[in-house]
Amino acid sequence: QVQLVESGGGLVQAGGSLRLSCVASGRTFSRYAMGWFRQAPGKEREIVAAISWSGGRTYYADSVKGRFTISRDNAKNTVYLQMNSLKPEDTAVYYCAADLVYCSGYGCQNEYDYWGKGTQVTVSS
Repeated sequence: QVQLVESGGGLVQAGGSLRLSCVASGRTFSRYAMGWFRQAPGKEREIVAAISWSGGRTYYADSVKGRFTISRDNAKNTVYLQMNSLKPEDTAVYYCAADLVYCSGYGCQNEYDYWGKGTQVTVSS
């Protein structure tokens, strides 16, 4: 079992930055691939970024490439999402997720086994 707790969301103006954190419980965090997802009102949950257990592989949705960076610190059981140049369309609830198998791309929201409760990110124009 893995329990995930996100933090770092908030209200920011367009062009600003936020850094999301996700802390995982358990001693096997380093075995898990991690993903960040988001869900805006009326839309389906979508993958934003993913990172393999070692950090050697990363994935970004086209909409966030060049603006967001996913990273992890296995010693701290934490995965991060640095979000720069935020846009109003980035407004959503952001979730982190964990799975033993690295998954990236459309459809991965159905593959990750463990989820946090989410943190709200609101970008004002």
